[in-house]
Amino acid sequence: MSLLSAKDLSYSAQENALVSGASFALEEGTLTALIGPNGAGKTTLLRLALGLLAPCAGSTKIAGHDITSLSPVERARHVAYLPQARALAWPQPVRDIVALGRFAYGAVPSRLSPEDKDAVADAIASCDLEGFEERAADTLSGGELSRVHLARALAAQTPVLIADEPVAALDPRHAHEVLRLFGRACSEGRALLAVVHDLSLAARYADRLIWMKDGRIVAEGTPQETMTSPRLKDVFGIKARVEIKAEEGVFLEVLGPA
Repeated sequence: MSLLSAKDLSYSAQENALVSGASFALEEGTLTALIGPNGAGKTTLLRLALGLLAPCAGSTKIAGHDITSLSPVERARHVAYLPQARALAWPQPVRDIVALGRFAYGAVPSRLSPEDKDAVADAIASCDLEGFEERAADTLSGGELSRVHLARALAAQTPVLIADEPVAALDPRHAHEVLRLFGRACSEGRALLAVVHDLSLAARYADRLIWMKDGRIVAEGTPQETMTSPRLKDVFGIKARVEIKAEEGVFLEVLGPA
């Protein structure tokens, strides 16, 4: 079942086509990685799909409803968004930042219902932040702060989560933990879409890959179906060795520029 579907999305700025005719669907229980080189149009596509940018053409539906027909609160209850830029207005405690994920349900950090408190506590534990609850945001490392923002998005407990480069600032251990966390969320019936630049992580953990180049989706499917040496050369301009292993899935070794 599709929890979010985008059809023929297009967007241009100053007569430059940034996204052209992009269609995709996020299925219940599926982790999808959006991959492509810098400037491919990935962030623009996410913003179009979320209704944060008005498309020149195309549409998005969430749970069968046109996204433009939903109020901001209704939209926030269906889909959580973790953008690349995650500025904070002031150095709040970690628990208060995570509690902002409950805003769509009428919660404020100083007044949480038992359900809100449980959602916040679960998100904090999932992101390996127990013991950080009272830490001010300006005392955290970049990787720790990235996990705080991820916990905020998870606390919303929405059917769909869209994340733009969620592991960019994380060390290898926490990058793997985040993708495993996404996998567990999908096993509970959510649909997740994440921009991932680490191709090995995408190949290992994603159920599906969406490949973008020059504003267009050029391929979509499982890692086993779409992760090929010719496609990596065409999309990323790299020479790579790809092996499909029965138990481990796709093994990728990047050898250098093509």
